[in-house]
Amino acid sequence: MGKSNRGAMKIWPAPLLLIAAVLCGAPPGSAQAQVGQAADGLFEGKLTFSPEEEALYLQRYAQAQSRYAADEIYRPLEAISGTASWKPLPNAKPRERTISEAALGEAKAYAAAQNSRALIVWRNGKVEAESYFGDLTRTTSFNTLSLSKPVNVVAVGRAIMLGKIKSLDQPVADFVTEWRADPQRAKILVRHLLDMRAGFLAQLPEKGPNDIMARSFLHPHHDEIIVTEYPVVNEPGTRYEYNNAAADMVAVLIERATGRRYAEFVGTEIWQKLGAMGGAVWVNREGGVPHAGCCMMVPAENILRLAILTLHDGVWNGARLLPRSYVSAMKTPTAQNPYYGLGLYVAGPYIARRGAANLDRATPKTLHSEPYLAKDLYLFDGNANQVAYVVPSQNLVILRTGTLSTGNNAPRPKGVEWDNSFLPNVVLRGIVRDRRVSIPQSR
Repeated sequence: MGKSNRGAMKIWPAPLLLIAAVLCGAPPGSAQAQVGQAADGLFEGKLTFSPEEEALYLQRYAQAQSRYAADEIYRPLEAISGTASWKPLPNAKPRERTISEAALGEAKAYAAAQNSRALIVWRNGKVEAESYFGDLTRTTSFNTLSLSKPVNVVAVGRAIMLGKIKSLDQPVADFVTEWRADPQRAKILVRHLLDMRAGFLAQLPEKGPNDIMARSFLHPHHDEIIVTEYPVVNEPGTRYEYNNAAADMVAVLIERATGRRYAEFVGTEIWQKLGAMGGAVWVNREGGVPHAGCCMMVPAENILRLAILTLHDGVWNGARLLPRSYVSAMKTPTAQNPYYGLGLYVAGPYIARRGAANLDRATPKTLHSEPYLAKDLYLFDGNANQVAYVVPSQNLVILRTGTLSTGNNAPRPKGVEWDNSFLPNVVLRGIVRDRRVSIPQSR
């Protein structure tokens, strides 16, 4: 563990952006990093480690001021194994397609205009459309950004299924024993790490390299910093606050609960079970702890398979991977946020703009130009407008991945912003065969 030494670090000028918000998931499609909540103040990190480790942290911090490429900042990476005999999900033959060519063409055109990297439309067990843009292919990995968070939630569900975690209501302190003596942290339940109600400080613009916001993300001992120092500012379970620290704590939870490396657990218990390919996850140092809340590198089809698993209530090819009712819990919002469950966003009552931050925070929010045509729709939703839409009433999943440029989404046509309701609605309107009844989202 580190030691307290406030004088060991040089204080740099405040940077332009919050690294963690940009890379790991500010409100989808927003620039939360640029918005500031001055009332929350500065939380200075006090733990320091060896001179070499502090130098590595400052190197990462400097890189993150101007670069966002995974191969520049996310080092080292730990491999995640996939299946040894991967086969792509079956494609629908032309006569089997249930969505009109016009609708699929309109969806592809929209994706192309919005700087997408992949668009996959799956219905009734088969892929009806699949497109890749730029240098991404079916088998190459992309930076999932906050699409890693639903992976976390499924990993916890798998650990519960295996009996390694008792339930969502088990105290995290049963595993993170350092929290037992802390009156606030001792109240944090497993579910609170997944539904953003751990009481942790909200994701905020960091104010220099001494700030806990930067250190809890980029430091080679970021896990110890979160466990020991990350501020708990609300009673656990009483307020929703989007932050990456809670999601990163899931790696600590999984490793302590199972006695297995997070990457090995995810590879063996999720991707291999789903017949998916492998990938990689960023660890804070060689042999260290992974960043579970952001930026797992896997092929796009992996995320599609994960979404299909939730559509099938945690069952894959007849084998139950998640406990019964677990997916239902994932889709159930809390009283503190009617649009967020456990790693998933739900349609909820129609709102023209929604972000990831607490609704009372004045942060930019993603456009929803019209209500969803199916109120049972739920989403994996992350930065760069990377979205997996799941519509149980139509047995439909739509996956769109994108990319980031300097500090925000890559260029789009002038005056055009991402519309989170466009893709699902254009596809839903285009269903021409086997159309079921979907109740529209309420206004």
